[in-house]
Amino acid sequence: MEKKDFAVMVKPVGSRCNMRCTYCYYLPLNISHDAVMSLETAEKMIRNCIESSRNNTVSFVWHGGEPTIRGLDFYRKIVEIQKKYLPEGWQCWNNLQTNGLGLTDEWCQFLKKNHFDVGISLDGTKRAHDSNRHDVAGNETYDRIRENIARLQKYGINPDLLCTVNSETVRKPLEVYENLKNLRTGWMQFIPVVNRDPDGTVRDESVTDEEYGDFLCNIFNQWIFNDLGKVNVQLFIELVNMYAGGNASLCWLQETCGNVPVVEADGKVYACDHFVRNNYCIGTVDESFASMLDKPAQQKFGRNKNEGLTEKCLNCRYLRLCHGGCPKDRFGEDGQYYLCEGLLKLFRLSERTIKGLVELNGRDRQYIMKELKARELALRNKADRNGSCICGSGLKFKKCCGRYQVR
Repeated sequence: MEKKDFAVMVKPVGSRCNMRCTYCYYLPLNISHDAVMSLETAEKMIRNCIESSRNNTVSFVWHGGEPTIRGLDFYRKIVEIQKKYLPEGWQCWNNLQTNGLGLTDEWCQFLKKNHFDVGISLDGTKRAHDSNRHDVAGNETYDRIRENIARLQKYGINPDLLCTVNSETVRKPLEVYENLKNLRTGWMQFIPVVNRDPDGTVRDESVTDEEYGDFLCNIFNQWIFNDLGKVNVQLFIELVNMYAGGNASLCWLQETCGNVPVVEADGKVYACDHFVRNNYCIGTVDESFASMLDKPAQQKFGRNKNEGLTEKCLNCRYLRLCHGGCPKDRFGEDGQYYLCEGLLKLFRLSERTIKGLVELNGRDRQYIMKELKARELALRNKADRNGSCICGSGLKFKKCCGRYQVR
């Protein structure tokens, strides 16, 4: 069996969590929410992942629910097991994705010593965060999580900040961005919330495509002209990399998907984090991960992203950037990606500036920002508010890029 390039997302306590976020999609989705991963199951998973990997860095993302609920002793054993099976010269990359509520000095010491990367979920501002992210008793959590971000930083860990784009955070994009930036972690991600009722109706906490686009465009202009090199925004960095000739690392931007299987607490393996359902179960940790990823059903799951493209996607000049978006959100007319128009806004706005950034690669950061801003302002000064937009969208400038300020 040919070895594979893949990462595995592990849910050691399933959907169990010490918080109750109003927009959580996982609690109703998970089918093994009472299970807790045993060390025996974890060992089988780790051994099979290492044996199936053709990359000498084997990637594990510890997710949930809330993975810290499994306890620190579990992760101490995990590190021991990984070392037991790693060939000489190989390493494991561990990422703990946590809400941050349960972190202590002991946790931080362990994470630092064992080189864990950490992702913390924080919805930008206190108001936006506390309106949706409560603990199990219904109490606010923002201040406690802020304290634990500082605790991580005390131990030399700068976490990646994950902020959802929902009906609350989307209202004040620059305020959300500035609050995250001021935490000085260096990294942030913006994850759109798109949840639906069983009848397919998009729920109120979700973001619309128009709102999503406005949110991203406002933040992009602030980032590219003022904060380049000081803070990294995941989606923007991905776009820069692709315009520079690289490939996307984010699964939902890739041409095909299916290389990030999910291991549930009971040892069952599923096609994807958003498809933890019986008909997407591809095996268990008793099987080789290479063989599971090679199964016809999983191969078909991965190809469906490319083979299921709409006419709109196939005729889009930006197809190579998103490849039709995440399959979980393809439910619009004819299966169109729900957030398509939002991404189009960002792609149109950012194209000329990112191309300029790639052209100026290697120059001083301050020079690049000054030059890019000067070029953009020169274009804008020549633009007719009621004429065609400078991005070539065919829309009026005032209805397109003119809506987003350059500060």
